[in-house]
Amino acid sequence: MDRTQPITVLICALGGEGGGVLTEWLIEAARASGHAAQSTSIPGVAQRTGATTYYVEVFPVPVAQLGGRRPVFSLSPAPGALDCIVSSELLETTRQIGNGMSSPERTLVISSSARSLTTAERMVPGDGRADAQRLLEVVRSFSREHRVFDMGAMARECGTVVSAVMLGALAGSGVLPFSREHFEAAIRGHEDPAKPSRMTQASLRGFAQAFDAMHQPREHAMRIAQMLDGDKDEAPPAAVPALPEAARAVFPPAVHDMLALGHARLVDYQDAAYADLYLHRLQQVLQAERNADPAGAHGFAITREMARWLALWMAFDDIVRVADLKSRASRSQRVRREAKAGAHDLLKVYDHFKPGVPEFAALLPAPLAARLTAWDRRRQAGGKTPWAVPLKVGSHSVAGMLSLRVLASLRGLRKSGSRFAEEQVLIERWLKAVLDGAAQGSWHLAHEVALCGRLIKGYGSTNERGKRNLLHVIDHLVPAEHAPGRSPQARADAVAAARE
Repeated sequence: MDRTQPITVLICALGGEGGGVLTEWLIEAARASGHAAQSTSIPGVAQRTGATTYYVEVFPVPVAQLGGRRPVFSLSPAPGALDCIVSSELLETTRQIGNGMSSPERTLVISSSARSLTTAERMVPGDGRADAQRLLEVVRSFSREHRVFDMGAMARECGTVVSAVMLGALAGSGVLPFSREHFEAAIRGHEDPAKPSRMTQASLRGFAQAFDAMHQPREHAMRIAQMLDGDKDEAPPAAVPALPEAARAVFPPAVHDMLALGHARLVDYQDAAYADLYLHRLQQVLQAERNADPAGAHGFAITREMARWLALWMAFDDIVRVADLKSRASRSQRVRREAKAGAHDLLKVYDHFKPGVPEFAALLPAPLAARLTAWDRRRQAGGKTPWAVPLKVGSHSVAGMLSLRVLASLRGLRKSGSRFAEEQVLIERWLKAVLDGAAQGSWHLAHEVALCGRLIKGYGSTNERGKRNLLHVIDHLVPAEHAPGRSPQARADAVAAARE
């Protein structure tokens, strides 16, 4: 350790994870042990759209041994001059490494393996998640030493927030010249050690687990190797729903898992008849794919992709679906778990809704929906805001839960509603475009059009924009008459480029 330079630590946390409290704990532990320390912070944007970083410098020599001199600290971290980076999220860790903060010769990187998807990742039509394997490779390549484990899971197990786990990991790393007792005293604050509060007890549990985990480098090295090799220690996947025997006999095994998930989703969303319509549509796709690829060289990829995106589109979100999901017992259990509510704790949950004319018109027959929509447009033309009803529903109460269940029971009206009819028309247009591409003998064109199902996502204006994009593709890029002289492969490339 350089006894003339401060120890430099960069803390990276997301909104609400207690990064500020963690920094206060570190400064308090430094003061209690007689060391000079300083911290600065750079607040990020709300929640996951930005992270908050905290920079801490600690002088390694106690103040009592400096002979009256005082160390000079820096207000901001210098790239490549950090002794330790502690981060609660894997992508944030690699983002700091990408900024040049970590040095392969100097920096210890302590990171959580957990991910919290960024806005950019959620915006991608399809799977926009960053590759965790590549992120781990970056951590391994640009650090002197690294410790990676799931801090979020450890915090949940201990009933605390991730900042306590981060503190335990930092304390256990040995980077800072404080004893364990100094860290634990900082967590307790001014409380009576014999009667700590429940929150303090939970924080101490998370601290202790992370502290002990840092003393097991062999185990962590094996864990990182397994993660880099793709052998993740994850919970076993949920069982795939059973596929009806009639469908199992018709469809090839390569699509059974995706087909079973889609079928179960639509039975849950509407009824068995609606799920049968899903199977009927996919049988048309399967036959067309067999005609375009008799040998099955592509593993029935068109049918598999259609099974995925068709199920998602047919189970479009509406107020009935939202009420159903928010009133399920599994949702209540998840909320209690996330709020860390005990068996004897009272928990009140309020759901905020603001349904407008589009939501109500969706359940009405087309003539009534058209009249209601026209009325709202006239209001807006007169300078008024779109009509909507702000609602605050206490789903923990009998009245609130009853109102949600009544709304969820209206799924029988869905098929007679205007939106249901509109969605089915658009689905049929997309389905026809896939079948037409296969009928032209171009497997690739049909496959690219099938992948365009990923454009349909979200709700409201996002959903409408996705539909417009899809219709543009199938109306202007797929038909041969709109691209005279262009081969099916060239049109397939155009569809892929437009989708991406």
